Amino acid sequence: MRVEIADTEQMEAFGRRLGAVLRAGDLVLLTGPLGAGKTTLTRGIGEGLGIRGPVQSPTFVLARTHPSLVGGAPLVHVDAYRLRDALELDDLDLDFDGSVVVAEWAAGLVDESHPAWLEVVIERRTGADAGTTADELDLEADEPRTLTLRGPLLERVQEDAAETSE
Repeated sequence: MRVEIADTEQMEAFGRRLGAVLRAGDLVLLTGPLGAGKTTLTRGIGEGLGIRGPVQSPTFVLARTHPSLVGGAPLVHVDAYRLRDALELDDLDLDFDGSVVVAEWAAGLVDESHPAWLEVVIERRTGADAGTTADELDLEADEPRTLTLRGPLLERVQEDAAETSE
């Protein structure tokens, strides 16, 4: 499934819709370059789950747990950038069964045999695409993104998208 996202507002709105269909035991893997919108999407997921915020990048703490304000599953937000392998992720002793886990930079770190996962690959223009150098690229620019989704949770997400568009 591919989704075109026009700006930050739409990214958060998509995250809210996604968060509304996620439940304890679900795992969301976010992949994309620096500045792609992984944390923005996670912020929307947190709003959809009704968690206590604010959702910020957990770069220096590796993982943050946000409890639910509405009696639902907490959000565990992971930044796996500095992790070398799935064993280091396992060492964080995350509550995969009782939480919704959203892991940034997690491609290849999580066993895809997990029963309820969704990978979201976020693509954005790069300096080469825009005809600019890396120094000129504005990582904060509010520009279109393309999301590609796959995994066992995709069916639930597509059902929600169909209900929303009716």
